[in-house]
Amino acid sequence: ARRLRPVINATGVVIHTNLGRAPLPLEVLKNIMEVATGYSNLEYNLEEGRRGERYDHVRWILKDITGAEDAVVVNNNAAAVLLCLSAIARGREVVVSRGELIEIGGAFRIPDVMLQSGALLKEVGTTNRTNPGDYEGAVDEQTALLLKVHQSNYKVIGFTEDVSIGELVTIGKRMGVPVMFDLGSGCLTDLKPYGIHDEPVVHEVVSTGVDIVTFSGDKLLGGPQAGIIAGRKDLIARIAGHPLARAVRIDKLTLAALEATLLCHADPEKAREKIPVLRTLLQGDDAIRRRAKKIQLLIKREVKNALVSIEKDESQAGGGSLPGVCLPTYVVTLKVKGMSAPAVEQRLRRGAVAVITRIRAGIVVIDARTIRDSEVKLLLKAIREAIC
Repeated sequence: ARRLRPVINATGVVIHTNLGRAPLPLEVLKNIMEVATGYSNLEYNLEEGRRGERYDHVRWILKDITGAEDAVVVNNNAAAVLLCLSAIARGREVVVSRGELIEIGGAFRIPDVMLQSGALLKEVGTTNRTNPGDYEGAVDEQTALLLKVHQSNYKVIGFTEDVSIGELVTIGKRMGVPVMFDLGSGCLTDLKPYGIHDEPVVHEVVSTGVDIVTFSGDKLLGGPQAGIIAGRKDLIARIAGHPLARAVRIDKLTLAALEATLLCHADPEKAREKIPVLRTLLQGDDAIRRRAKKIQLLIKREVKNALVSIEKDESQAGGGSLPGVCLPTYVVTLKVKGMSAPAVEQRLRRGAVAVITRIRAGIVVIDARTIRDSEVKLLLKAIREAIC
């Protein structure tokens, strides 16, 4: 029996790391199928009849979408950061704010990655306040890089100060030191029209003149796991030519998936409609409420020992993205006569069709935001089998 199998995500966490992060658009699956079931021009230049570069398949569109001079891709963003630090700063100092020494899931810590790369960490500022003078005072002949890390999975509020990427680029240019920005989530779509203001948009960051940006493929971009590196042509050449680049290079299936995802992003309107992560994040209140109502009515009609109601709640972006952003949603609360909430949750999770829910205040809740319309009948079947 297969160990890796589909589940229904009823948690309300859109980019759920434990549930595989971004679901892929249909266009992506078609592209993977075409590339995977036969031979392809992965590293073959059809125009010139000679060996080509695998990165060329996405380089052109990344340059177009981000505005960067050049780009290269690896198998995840952690690898992207490690590769950049190894290629640019090995044996020399990297200046970073103490407020940006982040840890993400799986105990991935920026200081540990820096140690592994051979770069030397030089901390400046404090946890809550770092100013331009902190960076300026830290630069000397040993400085290889000024590093900014987006606080993609937490927020520091209150008595705070930080240095914008634009300010840091100005400092870097004045002092002759390249600037790198690890964006983490990697948002290609401007979310400000939807009330989400704190997530940097990649092309806006690149337009500041930053030398290198890194970001993920499977978070807000909505594609496969990948690490994308974009920026200055000479630095990208050095990064792509580093021995570590071969160890972390992207494979043909991921490349096919990433290319198709990026083609969706070429048209912002198409991206919001075609890419499941964006569609789920940005869907309207009425659509979520209608779905919740349909789920409630079906359960009420088909599962006699269940008590269900609809309540307002909040979903999360997840995946180390959009910290502090509350996504209004509707949930179906599920109580079963003679059965505790943990028992209901366990049965749903262990069913032939696994349904992952959450427990809130001792009650199982099913968040309608992350359930696709095509999954509603399957969800009902799973509930019926679990508790009837």
